[in-house]
Amino acid sequence: MLLTASCIFYMFFVPVYILILIFTIIIDYISGIYIEKLQDKKKKLFLIISILSNVGILFVFKYFNFFNENMAYMARLLHWNYPIENLWILLPIGLSFHTFQSLSYVIEVYRGHQKAERHLGIYALYVMFYPQLVAGPIERPQNMLHQFYEYHSFDYKRVTSGLKLMAWGFFKKVVIADRLALFVNQVYNNSSEYTGFTLIVATVFFSFQIFCDFSGYSDIAIGAAQVMGFKLMTNFRRPYMSKSVAEFWRRWHISLSTWFKDYVYISMGGNRVSKSRWMLNLMITFLISGLWHGANWTYIIWGGLNGLFQVISYITRNVRRRVTGALNLEKLPRLYWILQVSFTFILISFTWIFFRANSMADAMHIISHIPEGLLDAGVIRAQLAELGTLGFDKYYFILSFILIIIMEGVHLLEESGKNMWEILSTKPAIVRYTAYYILILTILLLGEFGSNEFIYFQF
Repeated sequence: MLLTASCIFYMFFVPVYILILIFTIIIDYISGIYIEKLQDKKKKLFLIISILSNVGILFVFKYFNFFNENMAYMARLLHWNYPIENLWILLPIGLSFHTFQSLSYVIEVYRGHQKAERHLGIYALYVMFYPQLVAGPIERPQNMLHQFYEYHSFDYKRVTSGLKLMAWGFFKKVVIADRLALFVNQVYNNSSEYTGFTLIVATVFFSFQIFCDFSGYSDIAIGAAQVMGFKLMTNFRRPYMSKSVAEFWRRWHISLSTWFKDYVYISMGGNRVSKSRWMLNLMITFLISGLWHGANWTYIIWGGLNGLFQVISYITRNVRRRVTGALNLEKLPRLYWILQVSFTFILISFTWIFFRANSMADAMHIISHIPEGLLDAGVIRAQLAELGTLGFDKYYFILSFILIIIMEGVHLLEESGKNMWEILSTKPAIVRYTAYYILILTILLLGEFGSNEFIYFQF
């Protein structure tokens, strides 16, 4: 029943694309069995077949046009004839996610960490389980396969806990993310028309938009699975509370960052090599991560910046320690924490400019025009007045900042070891259900229910 539901769910996009999933499922299912049976070179052959089939499909649908356009551009520079045209095909929804989930299974079987799954239906469900099919979390076979064999009885506490998590996800998605998207899209889609404060507000809003959009989806997926008795891995852990870029990536899109760490970074030697090689491994991993997110140079630069910031952090660690000691910041732990978190947020928001910009030219325009007028009070007042001309009144901005503060307040509570739902569970029923109804009414009344799909569907 779950497999049928997952097939129907996926076919709501482009029905024929389910054939792609069926093809990769059969290839990986057979490969897993033969990898377990065979030894040495024959075993590696089936691993290569699986990787090539998965990555090949991903390349054709997602990356062919990108590489083709770059080859055509180089050919024009060299005055060569290059007759190959772009492909005009839609990217299958969630292709990157279920490709990586399939690859994790085959690699784990090859490494001897997972038994090959003999039940074709169970393996198909592992790849197609609908809550996390289109945007993760990217699960490992060790966590999921055994759950499809287990009996899941109705448990009131588990079901209500899953529903609460789903509601919180909807709040982040339709109330915060989609509200912020109205302003972000207006500015970033017409970035050449704006400068200074307007660009800063749009960039900060996008930082929270992409977090609320994607973590909201993850909460909905994890909550929906939990309602049915399945446990998915945590995908976000309050990333904007991070004190460094490296810590940010331990908290952001955890299922993807650990996938790259286990199957790319560690495979190249990780940090068990010379410092120069370690830096190269780190940069390659983040450049690949950028390319995974999108077939555009803006994503590659975004990934490279995240890697570069970590390399610079390592190189300057001793200098920063001396500065911290000279300023006695360690004796002021709260102030030191605020400074670290704020600086990390600024760095991450800077990288998001490349992630959101429609082109490299737009990204460079935004970066070069953000400083304009920031030291001139008159210009700032003019830019604040400009915000009103975009069709957004002051109440839009006030409400947007209040919603962000509420969410970050919940995160701050969780960072201190407390949980909003656990605190509510100790309160009288009138208090608990008032809070639940307020959350539901907020979603219904303040939610921007439009055509805004989840951002990560495109990846």
